[in-house]
Amino acid sequence: MTAESTEPSTGAAQETPTEQTLPDEAAPGPQATAAPAAPADSASEPVGEPEDEIARLARELGERTADLQRLQAEYLNYKRRVDRDRTAAREQATAATLSALLPVLDDLDRARQHGELTGGFKAVAESLEGTIAGLGLERFGTAGEEFDPRVHEALLSDYSTEVSVTTAATILQPGYRIGDRIVRPARVAVAEPSGEAEPAQTPAGDASAEVPMEATSVDAEPS
Repeated sequence: MTAESTEPSTGAAQETPTEQTLPDEAAPGPQATAAPAAPADSASEPVGEPEDEIARLARELGERTADLQRLQAEYLNYKRRVDRDRTAAREQATAATLSALLPVLDDLDRARQHGELTGGFKAVAESLEGTIAGLGLERFGTAGEEFDPRVHEALLSDYSTEVSVTTAATILQPGYRIGDRIVRPARVAVAEPSGEAEPAQTPAGDASAEVPMEATSVDAEPS
């Protein structure tokens, strides 16, 4: 490139050569040095950290799984306990209500035995008995069955040669239950085998028999 300049004496313009500056990107610079390559044997060395992380995660997964299983078991036990308590409370409330109706059922039984349960009264009685049975009240007690103190209440007792075990000979009042709960035991007259009624006899000449002792009188001392 040339730059114009004016000479003071002649007034003519004169071109003066100037130096051309190269752009920065064209300027030569030091050659970039490449990063040193990793040793060839470093890639083949085993790395232990991933295996340790996998083992830790597997251990934590097992612990969380055990916690969930324990919580599920506790919930199932709680649910069973609540259902059992709810059923027991319902049966207890039903038994308490139906217990107040047992005298009415006894009156219906006596009226039926005497032939007085007829007409509209019979229809009402059957409707009442059906409703009570629908609530779970079950009647039990049959004449001639073996006496069971868990479900029978003996009001009368006698001996009989016709039975070999203690038997509920007559049902005085039937028993009622709701499920396994006894609302009222069957009230019965019991017949026992006659062999049990024979008193034990003391053999003659038994030395162990008691002999009355003679009373001795004591004279009063003179005053």
